[in-house]
Amino acid sequence: MKRIPALLLPLLLLGCGESAPPESPPPEAAAPPSQSGKPGAETAENPSGRLEAVLAAKPEGYKARYRYRHPKETLQFFGIRPGMTVVEALPGRGWYSQLLIPYLGDGGRLIGANYAQDMWPRFGFFDQAFIDSMKTWTTDWPEEAKAWRGSDGAVVEAFEFGSMPAALEGQADAVLMIRAVHNLARFEDEGGYLTAAINDSFRVLRPGGTLGIVQHEARPDMPDEWASGRNGYLKKQFVIDRLSAAGFELVGESDVNQNPNDRPTTDDVVWRLPPSYQTSQDDPALRAQMDAIGESNRMTLKFRKPR
Repeated sequence: MKRIPALLLPLLLLGCGESAPPESPPPEAAAPPSQSGKPGAETAENPSGRLEAVLAAKPEGYKARYRYRHPKETLQFFGIRPGMTVVEALPGRGWYSQLLIPYLGDGGRLIGANYAQDMWPRFGFFDQAFIDSMKTWTTDWPEEAKAWRGSDGAVVEAFEFGSMPAALEGQADAVLMIRAVHNLARFEDEGGYLTAAINDSFRVLRPGGTLGIVQHEARPDMPDEWASGRNGYLKKQFVIDRLSAAGFELVGESDVNQNPNDRPTTDDVVWRLPPSYQTSQDDPALRAQMDAIGESNRMTLKFRKPR
């Protein structure tokens, strides 16, 4: 299928629109769960009540993606709890941020981590106005995210990979890289972006902290060049090898995001699928075929920084 590069912009900003994972014991929180006293608030007797309330409060269009992204199972698998400090890679327009901020609560922190400024021109299709807007992202995005805090949402901060403030070292309970690794890998040879992001993730985590990965997964039999990230997909072993080499320990994986219907050929990109429909904007029949496949097949991996 032919690519339409100009249509990648909204996908990048949305983080390609997916995510998820299942059970595994949660890591200890940096602070106790928020006890708001509201219906559905998380307590020792009702550990998922606050998350369920946050999910239930979203509009129907938002909820329509739950069957693909499984946010409840994702956050539970990674052990995310109210009161934690969480780093979210490439939050984009905030699909996950809008869940994390109210869920983490007023005792928590959400720290957005964006691509380095000099990575944006490498895509080749962002205009100069957009590239320039990234120069103030670390202050603009937290301001935008204030609208998602409500009455008791998490504090919001931001930094860029490769320029993490030293004050953040050892501060995070978890780092979430949800559909954010492929572009880092794609441009690794041009600027060491994946290496910088992995190193910052290791530094920002406390000992025993979690790194959660949700990533479009290429089949092992696909060519390495095709599965380099430029088409959206990466091989699971590639991700495991890179993170293990940096000192992370793989402690679990989930099949909650796997989709056996997604079997791309070397002519395909991940953005052909919903919610992007890059190759079927004007082709209802092809769009129906993409709907029948659903969103992408994804690995869901849980790593830990050694204690």
